[in-house]
Formats: sequence, structure tokens, C-alpha cells
Amino acid sequence: MSQSLNNVIKQAEQIIVGKPQQIRLALTCLLAHGHLLIEDLPGVGKTTLAHVLARTLGLQFQRIQFTSDLLPADILGVSVYQRSGNDAKVGEFPSGGFQFHPGPIFAQMVLADEINRATPKAQSALLEAMEERQVTIEGTTRTLPAPFFVIATQNPSHQIGTFPLPESQLDRFLMRIQMGYPDAQAERGLLSGVDRREIVAQLSPQMESSELIAMQQRAREVFVSPALLDYVQAILRHTRESARYVHGLSPRAGLALLSAARAWALLNERDAVIPEDVQTVLPGVTSHRLQAVGEYARHNSEALARDLVKAVAIP
Repeated sequence: MSQSLNNVIKQAEQIIVGKPQQIRLALTCLLAHGHLLIEDLPGVGKTTLAHVLARTLGLQFQRIQFTSDLLPADILGVSVYQRSGNDAKVGEFPSGGFQFHPGPIFAQMVLADEINRATPKAQSALLEAMEERQVTIEGTTRTLPAPFFVIATQNPSHQIGTFPLPESQLDRFLMRIQMGYPDAQAERGLLSGVDRREIVAQLSPQMESSELIAMQQRAREVFVSPALLDYVQAILRHTRESARYVHGLSPRAGLALLSAARAWALLNERDAVIPEDVQTVLPGVTSHRLQAVGEYARHNSEALARDLVKAVAIP
């Protein structure tokens, strides 16, 4: 692991107390060039984690508060007609015409806060951006900055005022994680310490954007052996053939699993993926893609992932 990446983890752990695994999984998702969905109850640190990562990684940051009246133009941007001639204001085009005003999606890290409180129409505005790293507005395609990373927070679907994310939107997220409640020692530190928002405002970047892009490229180059590919294929095949699931994992899910395993291996200073890397990232990659049936529907994502690991032997 590079010294800069090590500094990123250390600084993040000073703010997000008692959640080293969640911090590492979030960084794994970023190194794998993916997007992250954090689903949990309000007040457990979902938004704080996004702010900490943005400031620690030195990324341009924008937050979008998703509400029921949010429109796609509020996310992507809008063209506004500028007056011409003597009526033009300072800075406007003298000849007049429409000028595009970019929305908050044009940032290196975008926080889609409480994404499932917006209507499906507003949610769909993120689809092209997350998949293609570009947006098409009024017939013009505009490239998003690099690196481009979306962190979305989501309240549990049983809460009032939520709209479930469709499968196509969920599949755009490489990983989904949960923060969970802090342990007693970590919570005591939160209760007796300084307001975390004050500390976040004082954080300094520990990495340049160019270095982060280089780390993402290194993650793509981590070696995957044929035997490891056999293991991943066996996992995919088991989900498709088992009666436990509504439907099996798609090829895109297999690619996501490999990308996350490569990034986790890099984070742990290995130049090749081992089966334990796949098993570690498996819950985050599959929790929003696998839907169990029957008695297994009561199991949480961690339990389903453990069952999957037990069911598929390592070649």
C-alpha cells in the first residue's frame, strides 16, 4: 500500500471511529472504479463517511439532497437564455443565446443523500452518469470529471416517504455496505469528543487526484489466476442454479466481484487475488443483487454471503 493511501485510512479512522472495515470497503469500491451505496438508519455516519473521503482524498465534492420534488435538471444542469445587445448583463454573451449551467453532478465525488426519497424520474438522471461517466443534455454529451465517484445513502425501505430503487439503478452500484451502530467504546468517544463536523472541516488532503487515478489503474492490473476465475464462475453458476434465489448473479455482477477483489488485494499489498479477497468483498457486491426466496428471505446480506461461501468450494 502506498504511504498516501495509508495516510488516507489513518485520517478517516480518526473521524469514523470503530468502522475500519467500512472505510476499507469504501476505498475498495473507489479503487475499483465503482460507486457505493450505503444503506442504514439515519444518524449512523453515512454522510460523514462521504465528507471524510472527499476531503481526505482531495476531491471536488458536491452534495445532492434527494427529495420527492427533485427534478433531473436539478442534478444534471440546465440551459438558460442569456440576453443580447445593450440589455446583456456583465459576463453574458453579447450576441445572446442559451448558456449551459452545469448541475452538481459535474464533480469528482457526488453524494446522493437519501437517494430513495426522490421519485424514479429523478433517480434515473444518474444512470448514464454512473455507467458512462458522461451526461447527455439537450442532445449534447458532456464528459464528467475524473475520477468520478458517486456515494449514495439510502434509508431502509420500510421508512415513510421512500421509493425503492429499481434493479437497473441498484446494479450501477458496485457495492452496498451498512454502517451499523458503533460499539460502546467508539460511541463513548463520539459522545465525549468534539463535534465530528468541526473536525471534518479541518481535514487536509492526503492524496492527489492523479495519484488516485494511478492507484485505480494499478488495481485493474492485479493478477487473477485461471483457478481464481474458476472460483468466481462457480459462485455465479451456483446462484443461477440454486432454488434459494429469485434470479442468479449476472455477468456484470461477476465483473464487479473481480474488480472489487482486485482492489481489496491491492489495499492489502498483494499483486494477485486470492480466494479470501473474493470472500471478503462478496457481501458488498451481492447484497443488492441477490434476492432470496422462502425461508432464506429472512436472512440478512451477511448471512446470505456466508451461505454462498460455504456452498461453493474453492477449486
